Amino acid sequence: MRWVLDPLDGTANYVRGYPGFGVSIGIEVDDRPSVGVVVDALDRTTVGVAGRGAERDGVRARPSARTALADSVVATGFGYDAGMRVREAETLGRLVDRIADIRRSGSAAMDLCAVACGEVDAYYELHLAPWDTAAGAVIVTAAGAVFRQIDQPDGEVLTVAVPTQLLEPVLGVLGDAGLSV
Repeated sequence: MRWVLDPLDGTANYVRGYPGFGVSIGIEVDDRPSVGVVVDALDRTTVGVAGRGAERDGVRARPSARTALADSVVATGFGYDAGMRVREAETLGRLVDRIADIRRSGSAAMDLCAVACGEVDAYYELHLAPWDTAAGAVIVTAAGAVFRQIDQPDGEVLTVAVPTQLLEPVLGVLGDAGLSV
């Protein structure tokens, strides 16, 4: 068994008093992501157990049923490095007119939980560390959505979380924006 902890996901938010942060705990059993727990600054607890479902505060988590990318709200994040932020802004600029809106919480764990709970329709981000996604990956898949990490030619990793019916449209728009999908 291995525990993958992020004791403060959304550190920059925490420092500024913005409620986009939380504690993220992932548990792997036999090298497989098995349990995810995220307790966020909004006093919500989201839990996922592989093969058993996910819930937030005792209510079953359900991803969005939306089918049209043009009607979808997509969450993303930006890195600390200025050069990386420029690349991320260019990617966002290529897809923003193909979706309904964008959200940025500043916490990968919270964004992954938002996909699992249907609060956003999709999430993508580059440059996340294993502790950023360990809990959220389990929660997303336990809720019935798709979690993928795709290696990029420059060594970065693209993380995507999306309901099954939006997987191909989201990958298509990210590919059109210049990312390897």
